[in-house]
Amino acid sequence: MIKNEYACDCNIIHQEIVEEIQKKMYPEERFKKLATIFKLIGDPTRCKILFTLTHHEMCVCDLANVLNMTKSSISHQLAILRNNGVVRYRKSGKEVYYTLEDIHITKLFQMGLDHINHLP
Repeated sequence: MIKNEYACDCNIIHQEIVEEIQKKMYPEERFKKLATIFKLIGDPTRCKILFTLTHHEMCVCDLANVLNMTKSSISHQLAILRNNGVVRYRKSGKEVYYTLEDIHITKLFQMGLDHINHLP
């Protein structure tokens, strides 16, 4: 068996640090919600929708035209995003307009774009 040179061969070296982080640790449910947000953003179609909505509030018809997709497929993806608190909507007559839920989603998405834009 090959020994990993980066493996720790003791139990705990920095007890104070371990205890400090354990006190700050969120409950499991919080991490599950965080993972869900990243899964939602992890779909290329939903990324395109989010990208579009970072620029302007839009109705399903306009989103479908921008993304060259059917209204049905856009509506399906928007329902997933809406049910998970990523986008919200408002009605104006018969039209329904979608936008990102809040500044946190906008920042999270923009940070992801900033990261990939500086990669080689």
